[in-house]
Amino acid sequence: MIRTKAGKVADDCGVLIGASERREFLSLRFANRHGLIAGATGTGKTVTLQVLAEGFSRAGVPVFCADIKGDLAGLGMSGVPSERLERRAANTGLAGHYDHAEAPVAFWDLFGKKGHPVRTTVSDMGPLLLSRLLDLNETQEGVLNIAFELADDEGMLLLDLKDLRTLLAHVDERASTLSRHYGQVSSASVGAIQRRLLVLERHGARDFFGEPALDIRDFLRISPGGNGVVNILAAERLISAPRVYAVFLLWLLSELFEELPEVGDLKKPKLVFFFDEAHLLFDDAPSALIDKVEQMVRLIRSKGVGVYFVTQNPQDIPETVLAHLGNRIQHALRASTPKGQRAVRAAADTFRPNPALDTEPALASLGTGEALVSTLEGNGVPSIVRQTLIRPPSSRMGPVTEGERRSLIQSSPLFGVYERAKDRYSAYEILQHRAGEALREEEKRRTKEWRKAELEGEPRRGRSGFEVPDFGRDDRPRRDSIANRTRRRRSRGSALQAALKAAARSAGASLGRALVRGLLGSLKRGY
Repeated sequence: MIRTKAGKVADDCGVLIGASERREFLSLRFANRHGLIAGATGTGKTVTLQVLAEGFSRAGVPVFCADIKGDLAGLGMSGVPSERLERRAANTGLAGHYDHAEAPVAFWDLFGKKGHPVRTTVSDMGPLLLSRLLDLNETQEGVLNIAFELADDEGMLLLDLKDLRTLLAHVDERASTLSRHYGQVSSASVGAIQRRLLVLERHGARDFFGEPALDIRDFLRISPGGNGVVNILAAERLISAPRVYAVFLLWLLSELFEELPEVGDLKKPKLVFFFDEAHLLFDDAPSALIDKVEQMVRLIRSKGVGVYFVTQNPQDIPETVLAHLGNRIQHALRASTPKGQRAVRAAADTFRPNPALDTEPALASLGTGEALVSTLEGNGVPSIVRQTLIRPPSSRMGPVTEGERRSLIQSSPLFGVYERAKDRYSAYEILQHRAGEALREEEKRRTKEWRKAELEGEPRRGRSGFEVPDFGRDDRPRRDSIANRTRRRRSRGSALQAALKAAARSAGASLGRALVRGLLGSLKRGY
């Protein structure tokens, strides 16, 4: 049933996608059964994503989506009337019911430039995802697991990359001892991990790891008007580091999975998550990771989260994952090569057949803004595939200006919560403190040795161990005086103080070199 209030064009039981010979809806009851939006470049995937995000928001469902090209930022601004949009609205059955309205949005950015900063801690990321992020082999992943295990056993928080780099240097220094308790620690593996961390930092990960860490509940907010907040991740810069992008979104999914309680099937989902450029998650991914993703997609449904993969070709998604995507919107695929023809045929075969539609030729001849649509209905059964004209969005199609973005960010209730980074006492500070304690113990030991030597009248010895001659000493007896005794006392004190400082500098230099070798020296050697 259509409601005509501005910005409220939706069905009571679903999100209006568009029109075929009937109106096509995505049922809210089955929205957590996940979905797929696919199609070649320029066929209308971004507008379809915008239409679905608006529809879920109007239904009171929060949304997360990554803005690859900057176009989705327009969700936060009311659309601009045009003849073309009005014509599309009339063709999709919205004549007289189509109005322009913005959605409540929250902008996020890993780099903190175009939205609220998004951070997590190294400990929260965990060794598995971090290994994927760093593209480590099995041996290197094992060493990283040892580092995490050591941090847990010794009560050291891993918050940012300097914590992890310091810990890895510490692991390398204690390799022989740790190997007996945790397994073989190879300096070569530690060096390889340090090299990968350096590359990761150059891709901007230094800004991502730290505190305040993202509270995943901030993605589940409802506006005062009852609409779900659309969380938009600025990804124009992030997409240039595809592995960081893919692992970040996978981490978000894992956070949702870990944090949200089991709720079973709801009347509408608690969150809808759009994974744009989804092929980046699966490119060169090990089978173990694909198994984890498949398991998460299968189980996160019971947490009330719907995951929608957005990609150019359904074949970008592994079959084990594709099998769990019940709602499908397929835009045109180009069949200009034999491989493209096979892809069209494979995509057509995944739909429930429609006797009135020849799916394969229709898929290759769809125009911009048209799609083959099949959604779950009734008792969760896929509807027969229908050629559908996608409805126009109510919000702006296209990017926002910098001034508009800044205004939306500053008017958000989250503004100021994540903007300022914090640096708590963690592994870096703990290991620095231990180094300082070792230095002080060494200083005490050296002090005792020098005092003993002074009291016993033994010759002073330099750092090399050879006796230090006392040039210009005058042993002739002379009348003592208070002034002379004072001068000698001061002289002895100054000599002792200088010697102690030299000893401390010697010990400190040795310890300092160990830390520098782990923190900075390793970088100079190519770590």
